[in-house]
Amino acid sequence: MSRDSDAHDRRTSDATAGREPVEPTVATDGGSDRRLVGGWEGRYYEDFAVGDVYKHPYGRTVTETDNVWFTNLSMNLNPMHFNEAYAAETEFGERLVDGTFVIALAVGMSVIDVSANATANLGYDDVRHHAPVFHGDTLFAESEVLATRESASRDHVGIVTTELRAYNQDDELVLSLERTPMVLKRSHAEPTPAQPTGWPEGIGTQPEDLE
Repeated sequence: MSRDSDAHDRRTSDATAGREPVEPTVATDGGSDRRLVGGWEGRYYEDFAVGDVYKHPYGRTVTETDNVWFTNLSMNLNPMHFNEAYAAETEFGERLVDGTFVIALAVGMSVIDVSANATANLGYDDVRHHAPVFHGDTLFAESEVLATRESASRDHVGIVTTELRAYNQDDELVLSLERTPMVLKRSHAEPTPAQPTGWPEGIGTQPEDLE
């Protein structure tokens, strides 16, 4: 089977992961059938293939509030992040966004594609800040799968290593890092359209409500 065929199969698997097959129907009385259809549950271990690149949806504009709050919360005392007069005298001419906030934001943006079904993060490696981030910059993130392997100690998960890259609105690389989560295998997951991940049993629309 060709690489293109493999990629098509993976895309099809991604599109339907966690969802029940649905055939469109139209009611003869002018209405439409109602049904519970599973939403996106994220990738499971079997969905990852080395070389795949996921461009994570939605950019995020970094605000002054983000920087000030995160700097205060993390007790970062470097005046480059909160003292405009001080920062104005540096080579950058203005405050810089806290680099650990940039890491947290980029990792968070990648969760929808990489680690929504992670059971643990094993490590963050080779972290590099390639360019400064300023208030008002909009960041975008993508992840490339570098390696996958079975867990030696846990049958229900596999281990995935990705390179995470973040860019600003000018296509300038501002951050790169490798991260390695343990990701649940699909055979051990039990989400349903009526009770997706994170929902207690019996909340919201139930199958009997549609009968």
